[in-house]
Order: sequence, then structure tokens, then C-alpha cells
Amino acid sequence: MTARPLPPEIAAWFTARGWRVRDHQTAMLAASDAGQHAMLVADTGAGKTLAGFLPTLADFAPSRLDGAAPPDGLHTLYISPLKALAHDVQRNLLTPIEEIGLPIRVETRSGDTPSDRKKRQRTRPPHILLTTPESLSLLLSFPDSIELFAGLKRVVIDEVHAFATGKRGDLLALALARLQALAPGMRRSALSATVADPEAFREWLAPWGDIDSVALVEGEAGAPAEVEILLPREERVPWGGHAATWAIPQLYEQIRANRTTLVFTNTRFLAEYIFQNLWDVNEDTLPIGIHHGSLSKEARRKVEGAMARGELRALVCTASLDLGVDWGDIDLVVQMGAPKGSSRLLQRIGRANHRLDQPSRALLVPGNRFEFLEATAAKEAVDEGQRDGEEFRPGGLDVLAQHVMACACAAPFHEGALLAEVRSSLSYAWIDEAVWQRVLNFVATGGYALKAYDRFKRITRAPDGVWRLTHPEQAARHRMNAGIIIDSEMLEVRISARGGRGGRSLGRVEERFAASLSPGDTFAFAGMSLEVVKLQDMEVLVKASKASAMIPSYGGQRLPLTTHLAERVRAMLVDRAGWARFPDDVREWLEVQDWRSQMPGPGQLLVESFPHGRRFYSVYYTFEGWNANQSLGMLITRRMEDRGLLPGGFVANDYSLAVWGLKPVGDPVPLLSPDILQDEFIDWVQNSHLLRRAFREVAVIGGLVERQHPGKRKTGKQVTFSTDLIYDVLRKYEPDHLLLEAAWADARTRMTDVGRLGNLLDRAAEQLVHVELDRVSPLAVPVMVMIGREATPQGAVDDELLLEAESLAGAAMRIEDPANPGL
Repeated sequence: MTARPLPPEIAAWFTARGWRVRDHQTAMLAASDAGQHAMLVADTGAGKTLAGFLPTLADFAPSRLDGAAPPDGLHTLYISPLKALAHDVQRNLLTPIEEIGLPIRVETRSGDTPSDRKKRQRTRPPHILLTTPESLSLLLSFPDSIELFAGLKRVVIDEVHAFATGKRGDLLALALARLQALAPGMRRSALSATVADPEAFREWLAPWGDIDSVALVEGEAGAPAEVEILLPREERVPWGGHAATWAIPQLYEQIRANRTTLVFTNTRFLAEYIFQNLWDVNEDTLPIGIHHGSLSKEARRKVEGAMARGELRALVCTASLDLGVDWGDIDLVVQMGAPKGSSRLLQRIGRANHRLDQPSRALLVPGNRFEFLEATAAKEAVDEGQRDGEEFRPGGLDVLAQHVMACACAAPFHEGALLAEVRSSLSYAWIDEAVWQRVLNFVATGGYALKAYDRFKRITRAPDGVWRLTHPEQAARHRMNAGIIIDSEMLEVRISARGGRGGRSLGRVEERFAASLSPGDTFAFAGMSLEVVKLQDMEVLVKASKASAMIPSYGGQRLPLTTHLAERVRAMLVDRAGWARFPDDVREWLEVQDWRSQMPGPGQLLVESFPHGRRFYSVYYTFEGWNANQSLGMLITRRMEDRGLLPGGFVANDYSLAVWGLKPVGDPVPLLSPDILQDEFIDWVQNSHLLRRAFREVAVIGGLVERQHPGKRKTGKQVTFSTDLIYDVLRKYEPDHLLLEAAWADARTRMTDVGRLGNLLDRAAEQLVHVELDRVSPLAVPVMVMIGREATPQGAVDDELLLEAESLAGAAMRIEDPANPGL
């Protein structure tokens, strides 16, 4: 089929703006004209969003209509991971529509959209609807959705890398399968700047995984980013800490020297901490703002408006601004601390300039020496155009159950037809007839152990295989509770009083941490060593412990170190010739490590053991990320207890795990045997609250437990109480329940990173190197200085860390002649 030219009125609009139509923009139009789906990978600032909408604009161009009436009804769906992004796209999309004079109506739909407008959109829809995966799923649950989407021509998925590999991606994959069934001629397009494996995303996007039906469109290369690493002028690169507060004076100079600076941090606490530190040195009272997910919607909108108007000189933010809110006047992006991944860094760098032909400028500010190596690895990956990202995994059963219920709300369905539709999505191609019947049975009765209770009976089957709602009110209940994003709860830490009730409150910890604790565990909190008595009713009941705390407490979601970046750092450590490009103190750190011990090379697991302060330490250099290391610490200390090694505790960072006890570990191999993932892992997950927490999330997503009823919303405590009761019943009477299976899948992947643990144990079995030393090694100092300070917010202890680090570093960096140890 011969490619049709760009409509002349659209070409004239580009010319009037002084723009050139990019090759990837015309390629997206050509793919659409040829009836293909399309995956566009192009740099930020390359006009990706406009390329995604170009086929839609062309369909409404008078030259293509040739006197015919414009298309009626819903023509194009735009799906983004953020509500704010949809609103931003609406503003930018209206410009060409109005200036070209196209008869297109554009509207947004999200949780914030007024109910009367939502209702009107279903009967009199706009031509283009901008929405999110959750809002689309809800829209599909209405009976009139069948007519609404029957004429749908296109779906445009923006920033697809941000959610396709998670549960929101599962929900969207099922929604796409449903839309394709309702509108067989619909074409799919996905857009991204930072996809590491475009082929995997093409396969995910394609109906039935038919990768050849999806054209891969690659954007023109933009100007290479200018990435620099900020180093201390006079001091050395710090040994420990993450806040990089040493850089505040130099950072303020950069803010003064540039028009607008965007300062990214990896946690909300660090954003607040850096923001406060900048205000302390802000002698010119420059307008500096802050933006993160814990702020109110009004506060975030106010800051976004000020940035759009060019009123701020700097904005300190978190991942809340990773995705394309389009501010073209940012001329410097700063990353405080290590970026944790090259794709994430590219995404953040792309916020500067937002123009393809001008280089984005970025400054990386490492908090410690390992972060310097990570920053160097990330810079080199960006320079080479290397990206990383999460891998796809099988779709979640809890999400599938929610989708089945949404389909039943829209209309009765035949189980065979819906199974075929579900399996057309690559995420759910693995669903066979047996699993499908389990899913249907769960939605129909709640499962074998719960089928006696009427409230779990949501759908019923007729003899001909057609399923329908048991009662019309089930539809309203589903729409009030459907969704994927489950808010993380905070749990009170209370001294256990008589009768098992909670006494004085010591503060609050995130449920993610509390869920990993079992009765008898000791952890550090509020300057004390505490022993867990039990977890109940959203509270952690504790008592003072005479023993020192074994488990480090923590706060805040931590960004995982990507495997790609970890491998680059490991390669740097054994590239001795490459050390010459590092600052003198970093090079000396590596040289003394190489002299006194060994370097952890690719494919190896280095374990160092040494005495320090009347304890015996082992440091495992895993490079598997903090989550996997934290899980490994839990498992190793349990195994050490069983073997009489008297463990005292552990501390983890992204690169290593330090474990200590009262007896030396002569051979770490038995502590790392693969059966630790069968024995200790299962015992830990079941006896801590990890599985219970995972079950609560899948029970809410799967619709077994409802958060909202007409006129009221359950508190987190009430939801937990409901799910705990059901969890205990299922563990006892139906241990193979569908949602327990889904909870185990979550516990293995999201909560403990067991996949990376498995890789680590494989490495340990093949290439474990154990080095016994007489004292701490240089490479161990960054993790050792964190011992006893994990419960203190990052940044607040950096000065203390410096003092502790100097003492440890003095011992670690001392070089002795092996022939004359006294020298």
C-alpha cells in the first residue's frame, strides 16, 4: 500500500511554527495508514506525543475528509500513567487542533472528573478522551461501553515503560483485549523515550503476541546529553551517607548561575531535607519550590503552575516528576545521590530543555564512594545510549479477577469467549482452562472455604456457560472499589501493656517494614532496641530488649539498583587501568582494597570476614540492590541462629550486606545454599506479616474485600481486620486458594526480590570467594558506617557518619608489609 502524504493543512501548521516534520512522526502516520499497530521509541523532546496523535489529526483534516462529515463518536483513547500528564497533554494538543481548525473535541477522564461529566461522556463522548488505566477499566464496566467503544479507531499509550511491566500494565493489557474485541479494527500505539527492550514491548502491545503486527518506529537521535559528576572542591568523596549535603553550597551556586534548575532526589524525606538545606543557604531569597507525592493535590498544582509560568528558580522533587510534564525552560537537571538506573537517569535528564536539537545538561551528585562509582556507570551508560528496565512477568490473578467482574458488570459473558479474549493478551496467554475455572469460581463464590457466605457470591453461571451478576447492586460495589494502587499504611509502634493491649506510642513505621517482622525479632527504633511482641490491629506491640537490635529499621520506598548498572559497577572494580580517571581518594580506596583483599568481579560473590569491636563480621558484596540484600539478611541471620553462630544483626545497602555475630563464620557456603529459599524463606514469609500484607493487597484488588461502601469508606484498620480474618480461614481450610497463590507471587517478586536472590545463590554455588582479614576492609567501610544509624532519617546523620567513617577508614586504609606486620 502506497503511503499517503501528510495532509497539507497539517504540513502548513508545522511550517508556520518553523518546525520540520520528523521522520518518526511521518512513520507513525504511515504505520496507521497501513493498518499496523506501532511502538515508537524516541528521545524526550522529539515530539513523541504529537507523533502518536498525528494519525488522529490526519483523520479529521479536511483534505482527507474530501467533503465527507468528520468522524463521529469516540475516535481515539490516550492512556497515561499520570492524571497530571493527561491534563498537560490536553493543553498541548489543543494548540494544533485550534490553530489548524480541526473539528475535534478533547476531554480528560480521571478520578477527579465530576460525576455529571463522566455520565455525559458515556452517552456523548468527545472525539479524543485522555485517561488512565484505572479509569478505562471502570469505563469498560458500564453496559453502554459496548456501544461507546464500538467505533474506536486508535489507542495511544504514553510513557508505556512506566507501568506496562507491573499490575497497572496487567489491567491495561486486559482492557486492550476487551477494546479489541469491541472494536476489531482498533489500532494500538505506544510511546516511550527509555525502553531498554523494544522487542519485548512490541510483543506486549500486539494482540496474541503477534510481534509482526506492530511496527517499530525509532526516533531521530537528539543532541547527546551533557552529564557531569559534581565532586567536592577541597574535601574527599564521603565514605558513607546518601544525602550529599556536602554539595549544598556548590548546588546553590548552580541554581544562581542557571535560569531554572530541577533537583531530583530518590525519596520524599531526602527531598524535604535538601529543600530545607537549600533554604538555609538561600541568602538571595531565590524562589525555590518542592514537589513530591505526599503533598496535597492543591500544593502540587500550585508548584506546577509556578514552574509553567517560569516563576521558580529551582524545584526539588522526587519520582513524582519523572514523567513528561512539559516545561521547556529548565536548563539544568541535578540528581542528588545515585540514579539507580540509566533509563531513570535518561528520563530525568529529559526534563531539561525538552528539545531534540539542544543538549540536556545534567549534574550527578554522589553521596558516597560507591555512589560515585554508580554515578560514573550511569553517566557512561547514558553516553553510550544504554538503557535498562524491568522485565515482563506473568499477569496477576488478582487483576484478572477484577477484570472478570468488570466484564460481568457490563454484560453477561460466555466463559469460553472471554477466556479467548483474555488469552489474546500476552500477559495472560499462560491462563489455561484449569486456572480459568479457578478464577471464575473465585469471583462467583470467593472460593471453597467461603462459598457458604452470600456476600462473596458476585456472579452466577447459567447451564449454557453464560455468566451474569447475582444482583445489579454488585456493579455499583465493584465500581466503588476497583483499582490497582493500594495506599501504604503506617503502623503505630506501642509498648505492650498488660492484657496484650498497646500502651505508650513510640511513633509510626511503614507497614512495608513492619510486615517483615516476626514475634521475637529485635529492631532499632526511636533510639532504642525493641523486641516484637506481636502485630495486631495496625499496631506493632513491642517491649524493651536487653539484646542489641538485630534488624535495621527503615523508612520510605527505595528505588532498586538495576541489574544493568550493578554489572557496570562490578566491571569498573576490576578494570584497574580505568581507575586512573577517578579522583585521587577514590582511586586510593580501590588500590588499598586490591592490596589488602580482593575485588568482587563479574560473576563472583566476594565475602569478607573480619573481627571488629569484639564482634565477628561478614560482608557479602552482592550488588543485587537493597531489597534483595535486606531479605538475604533476614534469611542468613535465621540460618546462623539455627547453627549456633549467635548472630547479632545485619545492615544492607544496594551493594553489600554486613552481618555480625559473636562467633566467626569460617565458611559462608552453608549459609548460602539454595535450599535457603525453600526452608528459611518460606518460614520467614509465613511467620512474619509479609504474606498477610501481600494477601490484603490482592484481596482488595481481587474484590474479595471492599474498601468503600455507599456513604462511607473503611479505614486501613478495618480493611486489615477483614483481610486478616479471611487470611486465617484460607490458610487453615483452603491453602491453595487463588488469592493465596497471588499473594505468594507478590511476596516472591515485589516484596523480597527473590528472583535476584536466586541469581545471587547460583553465583555463590559457582564462584564464591571468601577472604578472611584481620580488620575491616576499605570496601566494607560504606556499609559498616551505617550500623546503628539505619533508623535515623537519611541526611540527618551525615555529620556523625563522617566521624565514624574516619575512624573505620583509618583502620581499613592502613597498609602493612605482609613480611613485617608491625610496620
